[in-house]
Amino acid sequence: MTSQEAAQATYTHPADASPARILVADDEPGIRAFIGRALAAAGYVTDFAATGSEALRRALNSHYDLIILDLVMPEMAGQVVLERLLAARPDQAVLVLSCLGDVASKVECLERGAQDYLTKPFSLAELLARVRVRVRLRGGSAENAHDRAAETVRAGSLTLDVGRLVADIGDGAVPLTRLEFLLLRELAEHVGQSVPKGQLLANVVDVCVRRLRSKLGFGLIKTVRGEGYQLVGH
Repeated sequence: MTSQEAAQATYTHPADASPARILVADDEPGIRAFIGRALAAAGYVTDFAATGSEALRRALNSHYDLIILDLVMPEMAGQVVLERLLAARPDQAVLVLSCLGDVASKVECLERGAQDYLTKPFSLAELLARVRVRVRLRGGSAENAHDRAAETVRAGSLTLDVGRLVADIGDGAVPLTRLEFLLLRELAEHVGQSVPKGQLLANVVDVCVRRLRSKLGFGLIKTVRGEGYQLVGH
């Protein structure tokens, strides 16, 4: 998101809490140092991991209020780290920070349990704002629910309630499915810009097919190169 887009789509949340402990998992030393200096200046305690396996080991052996996780990592992909970590600790807060900016990657990570997704290159101010939102989710389930309910995304007359998955354009809250919400949030993050319909549709279809395969078996739906998908008859 550019600085102009960040100004157009604003994020609101409750007042800041006390400093938290954060794990930054990224294989780029420059990115780790850049984020680390900013988090330290903001008063957070920060640890680092340079590989996916190191990130998983640290996350399982210590308590972190938030994990900032890259997806393209050596030894173990970030998606695998996310899946294994949340299988062991379902309540762990994870913010994915990745160069993969397609809707399919975002939907997949959010469906797997990541709380947020930010693409590279990123605005440091926006990252810190999202970190402040996430670290407030560390005080118990009732408090977590309250904090999630307070997080919103605004773009023009549209307000998105992240915790309740509802949208409001001034006429009252409208409930959305998770996929509807993610698509609308994607558009909100590019407010004023054209997002190709084919790109959004293709990415959502790909995600749905992957989910169907994981539930019903990978041999049920066949990929037809250059055309689409085919249900395999038995």
